[in-house]
Amino acid sequence: MEQLVIKGNTRLTGEVFISGAKNAALAILPAAILANDVCIIENVPCVKDIKVLLQSMEQLGVLVEYIDEHKIKVDTRNIHNLKVDYDYIKKIRASYYLLGALLGKYREAEVALPGGCNIGSRPIDQHIKGFEALGAKVEVKHGIIEASADDLIGTNIFLDMSSVGATINIMLAAVLAEGTTVIENAAKEPHIVDVANFLNSMGAKIKGAGTDVIKIAGVDELHGTEYMIIPDQIEAGTYMIAGAITGGDVTVTNIIPKHMEAISAKLIEMGAVIEEYDEAIRVTANGPLKNIHVKTLPYPGFPTDMQPQMTALLSKTSGTSIMTESIFESRFSYTDELNRMGANIKVEGNTAVVEGVKQLTGAEVAAPDLRAGAGLILAALAAKGETVITNVEYIDRGYEHVEQKLTNLGADIFRVAEKTDKSMFKVV
Repeated sequence: MEQLVIKGNTRLTGEVFISGAKNAALAILPAAILANDVCIIENVPCVKDIKVLLQSMEQLGVLVEYIDEHKIKVDTRNIHNLKVDYDYIKKIRASYYLLGALLGKYREAEVALPGGCNIGSRPIDQHIKGFEALGAKVEVKHGIIEASADDLIGTNIFLDMSSVGATINIMLAAVLAEGTTVIENAAKEPHIVDVANFLNSMGAKIKGAGTDVIKIAGVDELHGTEYMIIPDQIEAGTYMIAGAITGGDVTVTNIIPKHMEAISAKLIEMGAVIEEYDEAIRVTANGPLKNIHVKTLPYPGFPTDMQPQMTALLSKTSGTSIMTESIFESRFSYTDELNRMGANIKVEGNTAVVEGVKQLTGAEVAAPDLRAGAGLILAALAAKGETVITNVEYIDRGYEHVEQKLTNLGADIFRVAEKTDKSMFKVV
């Protein structure tokens, strides 16, 4: 077990380079299975979730070769196993993309029910609805999802809710189906567009990604490709808030500014200064920030994955702010940890009432999930004194080289190995 130690109350300045989008990579790597060929994928983030996924793909017979830290060669020509029961796969939500890819290519798949962060119920009923509409038989037995089909036939599928995972999974299953599939009420997140672009680069015929209606004309086969994954919207937003919460001057580079519009708009509303460039955004905060109301919504609304980070920032503003979570029902577990640091947050159902405080103070806190861990890091950067964050493995699931990137911005942060005697730390 490891911990992060952060000595806060330091103004962050400088540039930070944003890694590839984790949520896009978690779908694009399984999508390579559909080609039965060799794909070269660049800008892959070096995070724990990706490593777990690749290990699981190797269990299927996929050959994975790291050309460098962020460039991966994926050879799917020798797949010999269609069952994913590797224990680690239960730790990540994206295991279900293997289901769509294997079903689409081989008309058969068995995948363990997905795991991931404990942020509330995330049913896969819309995924199953889509597979069944295409002609598959789907059963859940002993924690395993079994899907099979003699043939997959294109059809119209209306999603009851705008589900990112279901939208991507149906695309994966439909690209090699017979005829045309139409997904209505499709999710519109940037990584859905990225997955569609990747599939199209392999010979798929997908139109409308990024809108609420996606049309997929089935093709007979796909081929290998070389592709670069988009930058990570959530990592970029996290470092933007790092600049704001420390009263700093931070430029996030290697980004697509349009993807950041909802986050930029809220920071501007609070009084931060945003300067937008072709592939970068500069955030400066030279004075007190205002209290605001925020509601998480599907893209292009404010992303739920930025909710804990924004709540950390709201805890430092003057006045009362309201954070409303409309996507997941259990995403405020971290607020108790923020309150240990001197925040004043009260949760009522899907709403957090945040009374701003003048100063947060360091404490020992535990990250309950990935994005909550990021929120605690942001609070620690602005807090007076030293903060120790446990459960760092959650943070490692989605943030690449977090200590190095923050250190380059001027933060005092380091990682230690937890010992039996918690009063003693050993720097690693």
